[in-house]
Amino acid sequence: STGAVKMQPKAEELKFVTKNDGYVHIHPSSVNYQTRHYESPYLVYHEKIKTSRVFIRDCSMVSVYPLVLLGGGQVHMQLQKGEFVISLDDGWIRFVAASHQVAELVKELRCELDQLLQDKIKNPSMDLCMCPRGSQIISMIVKLVTTQ
Repeated sequence: STGAVKMQPKAEELKFVTKNDGYVHIHPSSVNYQTRHYESPYLVYHEKIKTSRVFIRDCSMVSVYPLVLLGGGQVHMQLQKGEFVISLDDGWIRFVAASHQVAELVKELRCELDQLLQDKIKNPSMDLCMCPRGSQIISMIVKLVTTQ
């Protein structure tokens, strides 16, 4: 017996959504143009251009934890319909956390990282890997990102 097999979209059919431009496509000159499946639905990009439609270039897939920890803007957490939601960019990007504890820990880790980076800006000679607080925060982030 045979059945239908779901086909991956063609490169020119694959599109993503941005907050300001709506749908965008990966530019044909991009290395990722022929990529038809991403493990994460989120991409970061360097350049956006508009010709026949809006294209992005120099893009890379990014998973949830690096986006939450290193993305711009404030991290917010709220309970919605019994689920703990972590949001970025004034709620435009949203993730459902596995539990309240996970949501709180991720939010707290982001706050600690932001503070650590502020400390580094104030004191550029500070070695983040040698100070106990810095090495703990960096170790936690590496573990989280590599084991997700």
